[in-house]
Amino acid sequence: MKNNRVRWSSFPEFLAEIKSYNQIVGITEIARRYFVMNAFDGILTTIGVLAGNYLAGVRDLSIPIQIGIATSIAMGISGLWGAYLTETAERKRELSELEKVSLIDQSDTSIGRASRFAVIIVSIVDGLAPALAALIVLTPLFLDSVIQNPVLSYALAGGTALVSLFVLGLFLGEISDANKIGFGLKTLMAGLVAIAINFLLGAE
Repeated sequence: MKNNRVRWSSFPEFLAEIKSYNQIVGITEIARRYFVMNAFDGILTTIGVLAGNYLAGVRDLSIPIQIGIATSIAMGISGLWGAYLTETAERKRELSELEKVSLIDQSDTSIGRASRFAVIIVSIVDGLAPALAALIVLTPLFLDSVIQNPVLSYALAGGTALVSLFVLGLFLGEISDANKIGFGLKTLMAGLVAIAINFLLGAE
């Protein structure tokens, strides 16, 4: 504990240590993957919630809001818990293998601390990404008192979902140094397919 207080005695030193952790275990890359994957899941799941309620004739928007929030909370908890347990197991396995090779206890080394820090950051990102994505898609429903048209609110929420998917695709294109528009159209297509399938299944 004393060493930690000395090591993090100032904010610049704290940032320097975090940068060091990132260089050791690649926290940024891992967190980025988790963020995109789980935000994608959050958006598509919320599209299902919106389509299901709309096709069921639900025009009281408090119902899809409640379902959407409950779903986003469940996804957040699932992501947080699942990522924590998975990453903890993986990191312990990696450290154990390293200790067998180096014959050194890695728990209080930079590698050990970086691994524990990575577990925390990745778990938080994994938990927040789907929940935040779902809440962003639901935003037009919260504005029903302003819009005053449930059908239009559903349409705007669906549009928000599609735009969000396209933006995620642009982000993937940016980090992969590939065709950003192409990636955007691919992620957008997933949303359109989800909507189409829901409407086909819900058609009488």
